[in-house]
Amino acid sequence: MSFIIRSGEKKDAQAILNLIIELAVFEKEPNAVEITVEDLIRDGFSSNPKFKTFVAEELDGTIIGMTLFYARYSTWKGKSIHLEDLMVTEAKRGIGAGKKLYTSIMKYAQENEFKRVAWEVLDWNVNAIAFYKKTGATVYNEWRVCHMNEESLMQFCNENI
Repeated sequence: MSFIIRSGEKKDAQAILNLIIELAVFEKEPNAVEITVEDLIRDGFSSNPKFKTFVAEELDGTIIGMTLFYARYSTWKGKSIHLEDLMVTEAKRGIGAGKKLYTSIMKYAQENEFKRVAWEVLDWNVNAIAFYKKTGATVYNEWRVCHMNEESLMQFCNENI
């Protein structure tokens, strides 16, 4: 194996952001990323981090993949993890880095007694869906993801004061 999986560190923030941007392009949302390296450092690598990461690092120190996840609470299950992103740079797909990153999160969840790991996947990402199903994950077709962006939040709150 020409890479290792390790916990992300402050020094990885730029590489993590680069992978987030690459993922946004892959997901056909190239202009959607608003966060900065400073946001990642503040929110992920401070004394009270909002998220955790694992990175796939080649032996020369190049970051080729990452996961970003955080704890949440399920009213049905209890302590849970939300897997926000799992990304391997396009040139390095197929070498097993994605599976190792995925395995790292699942092992982290099990070792820390989380009851569930949840995430979203685009319906056209058939390779990811097939992989998740192969690992034993349930992919729900009935559920719809809802988001309210900053502008919508502001409009809603201003109208409902």
